[in-house]
Amino acid sequence: MNKIESFKIDHTRLKRGIYVSRRDEIGSENITTFDLRVKEPNNESVLDPAAAHTLEHIGATFLRNHAEYGDKIIYFGPMGCLTGFYLLLNGRYDSKDVLGLIKELFRFAAEFEGEVPGASAVECGNYALMDLPLAKEEAAKYYAEVLDGIAEDNLNYPE
Repeated sequence: MNKIESFKIDHTRLKRGIYVSRRDEIGSENITTFDLRVKEPNNESVLDPAAAHTLEHIGATFLRNHAEYGDKIIYFGPMGCLTGFYLLLNGRYDSKDVLGLIKELFRFAAEFEGEVPGASAVECGNYALMDLPLAKEEAAKYYAEVLDGIAEDNLNYPE
């Protein structure tokens, strides 16, 4: 089997940030996959599954309702390694193009109050796996430590 692109990134050098993971052409459409790296791989504790699940529900709902990007959202969800999230957008984008959107998303999640969207047995297959306080804490940390004042090396994969 051929190695997939995401396994070709040196995760020992990867910092937290926003990266273009891949760009795909499907017919006449372009799809950009972003790697929203919330945790430094193999160097800090991964996201708690309940916090990641909560951020997925809040994030997917926020993004799909966004005035500018809502109709461009293909997917938002956690990575299997629990070090971040994938965001797929219809269109060809660079990391800097979506920085404002990602800041909005994580600021919204950090300040979120109320019922987590889709957090019921009718709406979700594992609705009990939620932790809003921890999700808010993780979102605030990513915003403050990474997104606010983000550097170039947090926007481009290491060479």
